Amino acid sequence: MGSLPSPPPSPSQENHLSNYVMVTIFCPREPTPNVTLPNSIHLYYPSMNTWTNVGRIPGLVDDQVLKGFSMISLGDFIYIIGGQICNKEKVHVNDDSAEFLDEGIKVVPNVLRYNIRTNQWFNCAPLCVARYDFACTVCDNKIYVAGGKSRLASARGISSAELYDPDLDTWSRLPNLHILRYKCIGVTWKGKVYIIGGFAERENSDMTMPSIVERSSAEVLDSQARKWDLITGMWQLDVPPNQIVAVNDTLFSSGDCLNAWKGHVEAYDGKFWNEVDGSRKRSLSTLEYNYENWPLNQRLYLTMAPIGNKLFFLAGYRVGGGELARTMSVVHVFDTSATVDPWKSFEPMELEGEKELCSHCCVVQLSSP
Repeated sequence: MGSLPSPPPSPSQENHLSNYVMVTIFCPREPTPNVTLPNSIHLYYPSMNTWTNVGRIPGLVDDQVLKGFSMISLGDFIYIIGGQICNKEKVHVNDDSAEFLDEGIKVVPNVLRYNIRTNQWFNCAPLCVARYDFACTVCDNKIYVAGGKSRLASARGISSAELYDPDLDTWSRLPNLHILRYKCIGVTWKGKVYIIGGFAERENSDMTMPSIVERSSAEVLDSQARKWDLITGMWQLDVPPNQIVAVNDTLFSSGDCLNAWKGHVEAYDGKFWNEVDGSRKRSLSTLEYNYENWPLNQRLYLTMAPIGNKLFFLAGYRVGGGELARTMSVVHVFDTSATVDPWKSFEPMELEGEKELCSHCCVVQLSSP
């Protein structure tokens, strides 16, 4: 395997990253006779550029996967919240090929907690409202969720919101959002909880003409007054964002739910989203390195998370085909504080089979042992 043009992390960078673990949850893209479907948890260690498979989400049978859930970190724990249990149904495309689509079975309120250090699972109090495709964020060591869908194959989102206190293991209801939303994004920015974008509409809408006013809006929680304040035009598109993360009081995004990578990173200045200087990079869309002479193939997934001033992009690309299909993982790092050469990339790593990302990754900063 050829080396990348960028150098490996320096010892000081490795020491900085040694306390961090990035958590991802995958499932196979297609069921096969020798592969079971349940979601598997993979840990990525940025200080060493290595992956470890630590097992599957408990409670699922072999032909089921969990989708539409949120994964969030608090301390040494990750929380897997809500979602819908699905089967993969084969859909005929033509005489030579077929695709597999997720067929929802049940929307669940389940909440699981996983200890990264001890590899132990715990059941937590369930959500007040079962939901999937919802917004989730952490603020002041509490978990906030809002919006999503509560029924299978529903055409509309919900407005309910709730708060989890990990010390008490309890969920409590928050005031409803102004707008029905699903596939919205939750982010904590400048100490406040924001719910941004999504497929959104007002509850009294006739659903015939989705409005960009609702879809581009956001809501910020006024915790003292216990109400949501509506902000118009915070997202500026009628397609939901893919991800929005905060780094040093600045919000960053790289695409929407239909196009996870726009070709550059954007930053929010309080009024508009602007392209970040030096952030253009074509290669996140395709695997630019010819691995074992395989032709270039499409990206399977892309997810990002911040560590310090840097945005880590975990990308997976398919190489090969048929039974030989594999996933090449490449991690790209964008330094939001750099004035020159802000991009670095790690050596590609091969993962078994074709991976499908089931939720955006999250970062765990491990406490001192």
